[in-house]
Amino acid sequence: MKKTWIVIAVVAVVVISLFGWVKGMYNGMVEQEETVNKAWSQVENVYQRRADLIPNLVNTVKGYAAHESETLQGVVEARAKATQMTVNVDDLTEENIKKYQAAQGDLQQAIGRLLMLTENYPDLKANENFRDLQAQLEGTENRITVERQKFNEAAKEYNTNIRKFPTNIFAGMFGFEKKGYFEAQAGAEKAPEVKF
Repeated sequence: MKKTWIVIAVVAVVVISLFGWVKGMYNGMVEQEETVNKAWSQVENVYQRRADLIPNLVNTVKGYAAHESETLQGVVEARAKATQMTVNVDDLTEENIKKYQAAQGDLQQAIGRLLMLTENYPDLKANENFRDLQAQLEGTENRITVERQKFNEAAKEYNTNIRKFPTNIFAGMFGFEKKGYFEAQAGAEKAPEVKF
């Protein structure tokens, strides 16, 4: 009878320990996944900040460069495309992030063309509202870089954890999947050519 109680106690300790270990592993994966989701939300937040600045920038430029309607329309269309492109946090695959990044890259190029117009319009360049918007846009681009880096770090930590043994077994059982990363745009490894 005494042996039976010892066996039951040992089995109970093993089961409770195993349960605690699996619970800790599962909760750790959930916590890391939520960190990735939070980082993604912040990436979307700073991209939205940039999109919110664009109408003011376009309206300011419009007052000085009304005949540049093609450039202005390009910015408006790129903004519309970029704000329509979203990625669900449950589907942060490499492919979806690349699509999102491409839409944002098109908007960034359109903004670049818009800002180049200032060279043709000295009054616009001197406009205080335009300079303020340009400074805010520059600050926002820096924020985007920082938040993308934070997202990549969170995704790397999460991806590394769910691929390690024995966590990978439980990650597969519980449906934890790899998250994608932001990558440099094609051609970013080449230094831009500057001509004077």
